[in-house]
Amino acid sequence: MPRTARIAPGGMVFHVLNRANAGARIFHKVGDYQAFLGITKDTAREVSMRILAYGIMPNHWHMVLWPLEDGDLGTFMHRLTVTHVRRWHLHRDSVGSGHLYQGAYKSFPVEEDDHFLIVCRYVERNALRAGLARSAENWPWGSAGAHLHDVSRPNRPTLDDWPLPRPHDWLHFVNQPQTEAELAAVRDAVQRGHPFGSPGWQEATAKQLGLESTLRPRGRPRKRKRG
Repeated sequence: MPRTARIAPGGMVFHVLNRANAGARIFHKVGDYQAFLGITKDTAREVSMRILAYGIMPNHWHMVLWPLEDGDLGTFMHRLTVTHVRRWHLHRDSVGSGHLYQGAYKSFPVEEDDHFLIVCRYVERNALRAGLARSAENWPWGSAGAHLHDVSRPNRPTLDDWPLPRPHDWLHFVNQPQTEAELAAVRDAVQRGHPFGSPGWQEATAKQLGLESTLRPRGRPRKRKRG
């Protein structure tokens, strides 16, 4: 079960991520990426999951998802992962050879304001940041290019409307470097699984989902000196 919540509520946006076991490569060829996106598309149709952004990298992937009903996130992720792992091993005749993913997916809820735009930007410029593409929209396995409605890239999951208007200069914005502070904030949410948003929203959401521990400072508290 993901560490974000016992049952992720519908109506709340989530960033989700999973990585390959031991940093190995998952996607080796075009067909691997296409197969995963096809499974994502089919699973989203079965569960009625709204997909807002995604970035598929050689050894991991990110998605921004907007469930409709309570529990949909867990159902979607379970079906997606199980189906992908099974087909991946069947294609390579490697069933029973070991884990494909490092473990359960990681996720965190996202406030539907500028924090949402920060997360979508982070996801869509991932390949650009890693030096795999000259621009975000040129990476064929990310949603930045899908915004252009490029029909030459088949078998993509359908992108749903965002909970707030997409900026008219979105692609230009995505292709600009993010600040170190933004990167650090998103990466901290990825690592700790805490809500990503304004302080008040973070606290309220953490309490709602039972994530209070993710907001606590790291490390042991300092021992008081005896007077």
